[in-house]
Amino acid sequence: MADTPAPPPHPSSEPVTEPADEKNETDASSLQSGLTATTNESQASVTPSIFDYRLENGRSYHRLSDGSYLVPNDKTEQERLDIANHLWLIAWDGKFCLCPKNQGAKRVLDLGTGTGVWSILYADAFQGAEVLGVDLSPIQPEFVPPNCYFEVDDLEKEWTWTTPFDFIFARNMAGSFQDWAKVIRQAFENLEPGGYFEVHDNLYPLECDDGTLKEDSALFQWSKYLVEATDKIGRPITIASKLDKMLEEAGFVDVVVTKQVMPASPWAKDEKLKALGVWTSASLIGLEVQFDPGVR
Repeated sequence: MADTPAPPPHPSSEPVTEPADEKNETDASSLQSGLTATTNESQASVTPSIFDYRLENGRSYHRLSDGSYLVPNDKTEQERLDIANHLWLIAWDGKFCLCPKNQGAKRVLDLGTGTGVWSILYADAFQGAEVLGVDLSPIQPEFVPPNCYFEVDDLEKEWTWTTPFDFIFARNMAGSFQDWAKVIRQAFENLEPGGYFEVHDNLYPLECDDGTLKEDSALFQWSKYLVEATDKIGRPITIASKLDKMLEEAGFVDVVVTKQVMPASPWAKDEKLKALGVWTSASLIGLEVQFDPGVR
């Protein structure tokens, strides 16, 4: 299921009332969630050392803040990230996000942009917006819309931007941060009044909405061990179910959670669920080492 705390505005603005959208159409063994909330020393210039990726088990990993992110940054992973972006577009019926910023924004920050695909598509769709994508790895394309920019940055350090954003976006960042409360607080502090913070992520451990995913199944056991491993290294992947409370504690208002069933394979009769199953299955390619530092 997709868990989306949605459109909370900054407390000094008029509240936005948008009902949570919950969908329990069929069971699913893959669950995903999106969450929206309203309201550097970390920045690194791109020097040759940034491209000196760490190589391990045939995969490459980021060099900035080496070891802080669990997932490779090579071509296999880049392709998977682009597939995952398409998966989320299907889940949200072609929308970039669920808050009002799906109609455009002025200044946008994309946390953990990866290949930059979301930033590029958003910037291309809303040419009046200034879109900044941030990641530990400089794996974004060279040719992008003129209103789209990228920075190599460690978001776990203090943010040093001086101009506030009206929309901050994060997707699939579970397992990325040791201190989510700090990241959320910095998002709140870097939003202008009335701004939005939206987060999309997976729910762990995996489950079915009708309870048919048995605890002795390989899929459930896999997700269970991922939870245990990432807890041990201090980068938990169980953040999605806790985000709404954390956002409220940081000062966000009108937090909305939206859930979407995400089948893990194309078994469903419903056309949308079948498409989600196809792309979810495709997005799992290469994940055998995604959490390798936590399980090897």
